[in-house]
Amino acid sequence: MPGRIQLVIDCADPDRLAQFWAAALGYELAPAPAGFATWNDFYRELGGPEEDLVDGSDRISDPEGHGPSIWFHAVPDAKVVKNRLHLDIHASGVRTDPIETRRNRVDAEARRLADLGATFTGALSEEGLNHYAVGMKDPEGNEFDIN
Repeated sequence: MPGRIQLVIDCADPDRLAQFWAAALGYELAPAPAGFATWNDFYRELGGPEEDLVDGSDRISDPEGHGPSIWFHAVPDAKVVKNRLHLDIHASGVRTDPIETRRNRVDAEARRLADLGATFTGALSEEGLNHYAVGMKDPEGNEFDIN
């Protein structure tokens, strides 16, 4: 039986990305494990070095328990190339909805995420296709799409 997955995103500022992605995905900041006041207390119990501890949150989870948990792992290396993996946020509705309705929903979600700190990279549509999406980057430059 396959196990549950955790998505790990390397970053410079885990708290900033945890806050952004929790708001973007409708997730919540993950509570510390039972018996621990904070995640840092838990990491210390595991023997993690103090220099690896971060201020603020570094994990988010789906409050419904359906989606994967996401851990924002602090790393010293800056992002320098395109992601090999990215998230797609589905905001357009069903394909039977008119393309203009779907486009308006995608654009509204892109504006909402831009207000949270994302940047717009461009529309991802081709003439003649019944599809519309936009490319964006999170506050640390990780690419994602809204469709």
